[in-house]
Amino acid sequence: MTARMLLEYDGAPFAGWARQPGRRTVQAEVEQALATVLRRDVSLTVAGRTDSGVHALGQVASHAGDPVNPARLNGLLPPEIAVRTCEAAAQGFDARRDARSRTYCYRVLARRERSALERHRALWWPHPLDPGALDECARALVGTHDFTAFTPTESHHRTFARTVMSARWEREGDLLAFWIEADSFLRHMNRVLVRTMFEVAGGQRSMEAFLALLAGRPRSEAAATAPAHGLHLVHVRYDAPGSGGGVGPRLPSQAP
Repeated sequence: MTARMLLEYDGAPFAGWARQPGRRTVQAEVEQALATVLRRDVSLTVAGRTDSGVHALGQVASHAGDPVNPARLNGLLPPEIAVRTCEAAAQGFDARRDARSRTYCYRVLARRERSALERHRALWWPHPLDPGALDECARALVGTHDFTAFTPTESHHRTFARTVMSARWEREGDLLAFWIEADSFLRHMNRVLVRTMFEVAGGQRSMEAFLALLAGRPRSEAAATAPAHGLHLVHVRYDAPGSGGGVGPRLPSQAP
């Protein structure tokens, strides 16, 4: 039997998803909890290997074996990680290989004053931004492009073309949210996209220069990488895009 888990976690205290010797990771914590309940070693496959500091509301992981009651796992996990569901999946289900798309959201607090409550969940950006320019950049991302400019030069990726199904900026009060769904993502891709779009929206880069980056320009021509704490993995889709599978959970618009 194969089990499928839906997880959420606060990425701030972790060195990312993937197990690393001598470092605290989400994968290590969840696998340890599973091993305690199942009394055997467990190896998880995950839909998206989030970087250090990146959060998740809809991470999906799979493992060989029976499902485990989420309450039992949550009793063993640290408070920054929660198992939302754990259920039987089709034999051979693979959380990474079978995913059709992932949806991420990057949250930005766009105001002059910093926030005590949003400091671990949104990038504070006190500089002017042209919302029309942000929208134009997002529209340009839809389709298949070469995102070489938006990932580190030293990379394990062999191909850099990715297909973006949807991309948009939403605004509610002082909070900006960049939503993007794609078949898969390169390392740091969303974070570099956000900072590069900010250069367009702030008048430091032309729209023509931004469009040129989508044709496979070198990493040195794009902007710096935005901090990890604004990024959230929100949803992983396993049905065909556009088939009515929904967009998954929504992020709260503002911290309480």
